[in-house]
Amino acid sequence: MSFEIEGKLIFVGDEAQKTPTFKVREFVIEESKDLNGRLLLNYVKFQCSNDRTAIVTKAKLGDTVKVSFNIRGTKYNKNGMDNYITNLDAWRLELVSMSTQNGTPAAMPEPANFPPPPVDFEDDGLPF
Repeated sequence: MSFEIEGKLIFVGDEAQKTPTFKVREFVIEESKDLNGRLLLNYVKFQCSNDRTAIVTKAKLGDTVKVSFNIRGTKYNKNGMDNYITNLDAWRLELVSMSTQNGTPAAMPEPANFPPPPVDFEDDGLPF
């Protein structure tokens, strides 16, 4: 199942090569909602991996983006204890509006669409 969320891009991490065949990049968006006159801010961290680490490069900090993602949970055992990790795996990022110096949205380029990732993920043995 795929999800979408829209918000302002506030952080983009460096690409990290975890193993020879696995690399990741994290980014954060700030989602804002008006709740009966009160501004509610929500900070959401995403991860993209391997060939999808490039989806973040077309956006700049401050741009409003729409992120398509899957929720992925992983169970691993460390020192005899079961541990669980949940990741929001981004597979598409679309520009909604670009930030400019004067605060006026700039013209939007066409979004680069990637097909959704395969439903069954390989178990790479990593706890993330």
